[in-house]
Amino acid sequence: MAEDGDMLEVTIVLVNEGYASTAVGPIEVFASAGKMWNEMSGGVARPRFRVTMASIDGAPVTSAYGLRIAPDKSIDEVAPTDLVFVSASGPMPSEWMQRHAKLLPWLVERYDRQGAMLAGVCSGVAFLAEAGLLDGRRATTHWGVAEEFRRRYPKVDWRTDMLITEDAGLFCGGGVNAATDLSLYLVERLCGREVALECSKALLLDMPRLHQSGYAILPISRPHTDAPMRRLEEYLHENFRCDVSIEELAGIAGMSARNLIRRFKAATGCLPGAYLQMVRVAAARQMLENGAASVQRVGVSVGYEDTSFFRRVFKRYSGMTPAAYRERYRLRHAPSEHP
Repeated sequence: MAEDGDMLEVTIVLVNEGYASTAVGPIEVFASAGKMWNEMSGGVARPRFRVTMASIDGAPVTSAYGLRIAPDKSIDEVAPTDLVFVSASGPMPSEWMQRHAKLLPWLVERYDRQGAMLAGVCSGVAFLAEAGLLDGRRATTHWGVAEEFRRRYPKVDWRTDMLITEDAGLFCGGGVNAATDLSLYLVERLCGREVALECSKALLLDMPRLHQSGYAILPISRPHTDAPMRRLEEYLHENFRCDVSIEELAGIAGMSARNLIRRFKAATGCLPGAYLQMVRVAAARQMLENGAASVQRVGVSVGYEDTSFFRRVFKRYSGMTPAAYRERYRLRHAPSEHP
């Protein structure tokens, strides 16, 4: 996460025949982070990102509906950058991938050798997949192209039930409108939740959800490559409202409880029970920010029948009580409900 006052370099890659909103939306989100809310509140603007627009050859691009956008430079002229965000092209890669072929080795260079994070949205995810960067990793894309993408990129773990995925510094968004969701998610990931919430309130945008339905569950653990432990993480995300025992997880993983605990902690940095509590708290935070009902009902909905215990767990991981958290972080345009 960037320190307060640091500016991160983000490059928006413009592609021809694509959807202009998947470039313009992220530009506005990143440019507003730390700036727009502060100015509207009478404070000092502290922009968190320096945004550069680049096309493959430095020439203006034309969107699917005729809008021309002029970049700042070509991709070859881009200085070292912290994040590359690739906008969406047309629906089928077979029709346009070859015309954008120069982008693929450039993305590999930025990711493998320069350590940049990469993000793609909607059909723009295909650029990351075509470059081989998503092989063996989770990704999502628009539901309308999901089957074609599964056939074209069979090595990718497609999770098209999710609106946003994150895997080893590779971020994917599931649809055209997910461009702003993914951008806000990245603002939170890189600058912290408060900056992201202020940005969302300034632009009158909802905070993003990871899943296309239900509450967002934020990634909890550090990146790792232990596939069985990743499957257990996904199981906990899907069943966080239930009381999941160590024995149940060990049975799913096909190993002893002792070995399960050791492997899980080595991969994620925490014990399974603590991980489950963190997932529940993440879901509760989302509900409170969206103006959810009483604290008691929030607790029950994420798996805690004992409201006092829920309050203690929530405070342990959030640093404040559920009521105080809702008061501080509830989106201004969310409905107000009282305990």
